[in-house]
Amino acid sequence: MKLALKIDVDTYRGTREGVPRLVEMLKRHNAGATFLFSLGPDHTGRAIKRVLRPGFMKKVSRTSVLEHYGLRTLLYGTLLPSPDIGRACAALMKSVRDAGFETGIHTWDHILWQDYVAAADAEWTARQLTLACARYTEIFGEPARVHGAAGWQMNVHAYRLTQELGFDYCSDTRGSHPFIPLYNAEIIACPQLPTTLPTLDELIGINGLTPDNVADHLLQLTAATPARAHVYTLHAELEGMKLAPVFERLLAGWRAAGHDLVSLRDYYAALDPNRLPRHAVVSGSVPGRSGTLALQGDEFLADCAA
Repeated sequence: MKLALKIDVDTYRGTREGVPRLVEMLKRHNAGATFLFSLGPDHTGRAIKRVLRPGFMKKVSRTSVLEHYGLRTLLYGTLLPSPDIGRACAALMKSVRDAGFETGIHTWDHILWQDYVAAADAEWTARQLTLACARYTEIFGEPARVHGAAGWQMNVHAYRLTQELGFDYCSDTRGSHPFIPLYNAEIIACPQLPTTLPTLDELIGINGLTPDNVADHLLQLTAATPARAHVYTLHAELEGMKLAPVFERLLAGWRAAGHDLVSLRDYYAALDPNRLPRHAVVSGSVPGRSGTLALQGDEFLADCAA
């Protein structure tokens, strides 16, 4: 059974420190993965505005944000200038591609997209995505073929742009299986490969889960659906740094259970795009994560609409 590894790279520090460590771990376990890069300024410090969001402070207290991200990162865009991640880390990003891993777009400005895209208009959304696409092409010499939205935050304009900008597939949503998205019954001709498993920061600190036992819990969740392929989203700032031992245990456990650890590209290559079901994309909540995000909704059945 295929298990696709999707790596969200949110910050300058995560790019410089977490990404190389993840590359080494993946190579040791002969695992594929897709690295989705933040390509513009690191404005992580501006996330302070989220303190008023329901559930945000509880999540911060559970996941030790300062410990994982570091003080400098938490000051970028406020008391410290924001590094331009794509400019500063272009060579490192290309080295990931040259090491055989799929690369794609996470965002231009992670904080800006995550906090504002849900209510943004077409012009704002297009500017953010085209900036990211242009920088990706500048770095890699070819257009990106995959996009994974920061914080699983999307709007109708972003969905439309996934097809207009030529992405082969995207992973912008949370759900249970690959699908063709519909927004208010409008077909978006770009398949979604949703994240199917919870992330470490959604699990740690809840129901007795700690860094010492969370890997076993995730392996049990994976085994509970043996007939289903999965997409697991990890973060360079977590699994590539402080929680690297947890990810090492996950890789070994998934391998021992017979999972084929692949990139989104290889996962998609095994699908028949013409047979993917159509599902609505909706906004909803996920346990352990504050706010709302893009979810896979009900399946559209043609005979029911007739």
